[in-house]
Amino acid sequence: MNFQAPSRLLPIAALVAGLSACGGSNSPTVVSTTSGVVTGSYYQNALVCLDANNNSRCDTGETSARTDANGAFSLTANGTAATAVVAEIGTDAKRYDPDTKATTAVTSALVFRAPAQANGVVSALSTELVALMDRGQDFATAKATLAARLGVSADLLLANHNTMTDAVAKGTIKGEIDQMTVRIAAAVAAAGTGDRVAALSKSLAVDADLSNVKTVVVIYAENRGFDNLYGLYPGANGVPGVNPTSDGVITAQKDFDNSTLATLPPVWSGVTASGQTPVITQAETVGWANKPFQIDAAAGIQATGKVVPQSVITRDLVHRFYNNQMQINGGANDKFAAYSDAGALSMGYYDGSKMQMWKLAQEGVLADNFFMGAFGGSFLNHQYLICACAPEYPNADTATAKPTISAIDTDANGNFVRLTPASNNPTSVLNGAATYSADGTITPKDAAGKFYAVNTMQPPYQPSSNAPASTDSTRLFATTTSATTLPPQTAANIGDLLTAKGVNWAWYAGAWNSTLANATSATRTSFASPPNFQFHHQPFNYFADLDPSTHAADRVAHLRDFDTQFLADAAAGTLPAVTFYKPQGNLNQHAGYADVASGDQHIYDVIQKLKASPQWKNMVVVVTYDENGGFYDHAKVPKADRWGPGTRIPALIVSPYARKGYVDKTQYDTASILRLITRRFGLSKLPGLVQRDNALIANGFVPMGDLTAALDFSQ
Repeated sequence: MNFQAPSRLLPIAALVAGLSACGGSNSPTVVSTTSGVVTGSYYQNALVCLDANNNSRCDTGETSARTDANGAFSLTANGTAATAVVAEIGTDAKRYDPDTKATTAVTSALVFRAPAQANGVVSALSTELVALMDRGQDFATAKATLAARLGVSADLLLANHNTMTDAVAKGTIKGEIDQMTVRIAAAVAAAGTGDRVAALSKSLAVDADLSNVKTVVVIYAENRGFDNLYGLYPGANGVPGVNPTSDGVITAQKDFDNSTLATLPPVWSGVTASGQTPVITQAETVGWANKPFQIDAAAGIQATGKVVPQSVITRDLVHRFYNNQMQINGGANDKFAAYSDAGALSMGYYDGSKMQMWKLAQEGVLADNFFMGAFGGSFLNHQYLICACAPEYPNADTATAKPTISAIDTDANGNFVRLTPASNNPTSVLNGAATYSADGTITPKDAAGKFYAVNTMQPPYQPSSNAPASTDSTRLFATTTSATTLPPQTAANIGDLLTAKGVNWAWYAGAWNSTLANATSATRTSFASPPNFQFHHQPFNYFADLDPSTHAADRVAHLRDFDTQFLADAAAGTLPAVTFYKPQGNLNQHAGYADVASGDQHIYDVIQKLKASPQWKNMVVVVTYDENGGFYDHAKVPKADRWGPGTRIPALIVSPYARKGYVDKTQYDTASILRLITRRFGLSKLPGLVQRDNALIANGFVPMGDLTAALDFSQ
């Protein structure tokens, strides 16, 4: 059946006057007709009523009607006053999308509301508006508040988005509707036969309650895909064929020529890192089945009979900007083994129920639709975490210490296809790992003449892996004669916005003080492991507004040591309003130099300390990973801009306000953390956030969420 959407939707008050005789005199009876549509896309067979008593229910005696195939309704009743409208959408209703012509069943009961002032389009968005009004805002204020947050015209806010010609506004509104619909379903279920108005206003009027959040703490771990750690989590979209709640299928991995691999390639150089037990050699990994496998399985890894527990460090896997895109392969996720330098290991996962953090996920929220903000590795994703941008390297092709520029193949439209293979690239990944002509740190010059740093570069300030120049008497700067030293960055970042707003913030790093002391010492020595401090994991240390000479006081205020300051500040209740924490290398769970168990226990212990802090009652903690570390994940990656998003990663929200035992299906990426901070503290949006959402919309995806769907302030 092909339904045609209404071309025009307006609340209509068609007044029909009639005369009736009463006591010898004529009294007019005025009949008002309210017409409109239930959208999101269009809901068919929804029960719509004039909510005379404002209880968000269609009660017996209230004028009601069912929506038609186009989601349209018409309600006629005595009286001229405009009335609030309610739509009860049960599981006997269907949702019709005029863009795709698809009709789907409604699986969770919904209730939409529309205010009397604008009752012609009834949607999740109009329901959010009414929730703001329930919390004390008048119609005009609520409308202006919501329009400003979404960045759309107030005139479009309550229009029928299905008929909009402005693609950006349509996509933005559609994204908000989709996110609000999830919250409405939860609120309706929670209300049951109780007070729906209270449940809906509490669930949807988040901005009124966000002021309760005084401290946001971000803990940034390393290099794990979602399936790799939480693929077995009940209720999550986990490992296909293993987790019954997975919505995917097993992705058979393909070779360079797109043929399906008969087996996975060997794990080049073996599974375990040097010095680890058990030792699983490369020869023992030949012929493994082409499917995901459990690394710590009781039965052993495939045919070896050996178990690699979470306390053992496995070898590292390639995780670079262009490689990640090639592994994702346009969304098929079928080239992870082909474009990995670790072969079959890319398909491995763990039984996460053995982790301490699994318990925290059960207590709070596990987001199972959260993607790394940028393709590739730690360097770029740390930058994306704070600025939603990629670092620039001006005139990289003519720099004195010229960095390596990647060689890539493009299609007829100039779009990236692959890294240019080296002349010795094997014909099949079964014969050897892929090799490239130049997999560098810098992108080729783009149409605007710009170069960007996308793989690991060193900070221009100490601590840096690059030592100070011999002529630098201050020893505060990294030498500029190294091809891996990135010039200072000047793009706006979240720290700049917070400072301008007067909101205190800090980045705490494990082993920061000891590493800085060594890095600036005249007797600088090699850096110890542990702690295995990672210089490129300190994103603010790349920015000119934290120059150690001209902004020394700002560095002291904002770049802090975990060991001597973080736990003391938490215990004293003096953590900044926005706090980032980066664990030291051996505790960050990065394959190649850290195991899973040590970092898991460390992060769990840190959160226990936060729970004991005086700030805990008003705190939201987000634990996530910078990127997937080269590990396979089956979830389809949304298509957006040239920087990402990349592969799906785990994210946990731990807070007194976190929904309890909830798997959050909202689409997020790394910069959703910035969206939460921006919304809570009333900051302007960084350009990269707008760019990302506009690109998602242009490619048929909804904008990224801001993590508020994980919060419930009614608890």
